[in-house]
Amino acid sequence: MSYARAGQTVLLASLDQAHSLGDALNFRFPHDPGTVTGITRVLPGLDVIEVDSLALLEDRFRDVTRMLSAGGAHDHGIDLAALDPAELTGLPGVQELLMLVEIAQFADENEWDVVVVDCPPSADMLRIVTAPDTLLGYLERVWPPHARAMSTIGTDLRRAVLAATVDRIVKAVGEVRDLLADHDRTGARLVTVAERVALAESGRVRSAAALLGLRLDAVIVNKVLPPMPEPSGPAEEAHPAVHWYHNRRAEQFDVIEALGKAMRDIPVLIAQHTGAEPVGLGSLQALSFGVDSAASDAETAPMLGDNPAEVRTRSGEPVVRLESGTGLHSVYAMRMHLPVVDPATLRLGRVEDDLIVGADGVRRRLRLAPVLRRCTVDDAELDSGYLVVRFRPDPDVWPLTPEGR
Repeated sequence: MSYARAGQTVLLASLDQAHSLGDALNFRFPHDPGTVTGITRVLPGLDVIEVDSLALLEDRFRDVTRMLSAGGAHDHGIDLAALDPAELTGLPGVQELLMLVEIAQFADENEWDVVVVDCPPSADMLRIVTAPDTLLGYLERVWPPHARAMSTIGTDLRRAVLAATVDRIVKAVGEVRDLLADHDRTGARLVTVAERVALAESGRVRSAAALLGLRLDAVIVNKVLPPMPEPSGPAEEAHPAVHWYHNRRAEQFDVIEALGKAMRDIPVLIAQHTGAEPVGLGSLQALSFGVDSAASDAETAPMLGDNPAEVRTRSGEPVVRLESGTGLHSVYAMRMHLPVVDPATLRLGRVEDDLIVGADGVRRRLRLAPVLRRCTVDDAELDSGYLVVRFRPDPDVWPLTPEGR
């Protein structure tokens, strides 16, 4: 709503299958079986949609079965037309991928200045974000591009149509992955509360965002108690509720201070508790004003890390440089920002040309730079919030020169 108030056109899209966006807006979206929910304008400059993954799955599945049917009948294999789309919802990542592809298409339409995606809680959100890499990595190993290319020029028409369909899927999912990793177009904001348990979870989400290459723009602390005038009489005569209020607010700001220290390169904003639950457009507009005013008040909303370029640099892709030596005696260092909460969870592995990095319950498969593919891992360390992995040339595959022997 702040974007719309500033004159920008906004699409607010919810990926939460609990459909709580409509509840928060006090607006009932149509959810007719077998149809994809459309976009609704709720305010000038503000459009909203609740993305229904099951309806999307049914719609896209019908398209695929029609394409495969066009390839001709055959006497063996699986008859996709006999499947119910609902049976596919159990396949890991299918619904998440369809929703992300839909969001990427909205972003490419250039109809809106800003597309805001309301995600489910952190665990589900991370599963959604990792879905593109998971599928692309799986397809690369099971049916690599060269094998699909051979299928498209073969005599089996049905197999050629299937290969073309998979290529379309790879292209769409690849565009989603690139959009998520594009720090000039995509950023994330974490909404949390001022509680110790939430503080630990926020740290893990930040670690996961850095590992997955997401740009984390800000952390919004929700439901923070506003200041209350001090009692006019002696403190010991104040009502117990007053003491509770002051103590609870002090506890919240202790957590906010700890959050700021843990995330020095990320702005921390405060959304004050509104008392009544903010339901409906009017209440949510008032809340958006509250976040804006809190963001400009250094006393009630600490702003930590005023340099966005620093954030983009720290949360970017791994950087590789020659650390020392030449030829077979070279040492290359791959350095990436990874503010791990629990270093004991850090795991590294090597699979052909990929480096597997896991931390705080999240794992990512990183394609190594060409020079590192001819190297072996020498050592790794965590250094002030950065993962540094060192490589040495593999004598069996390293090109030898008179200087490099």
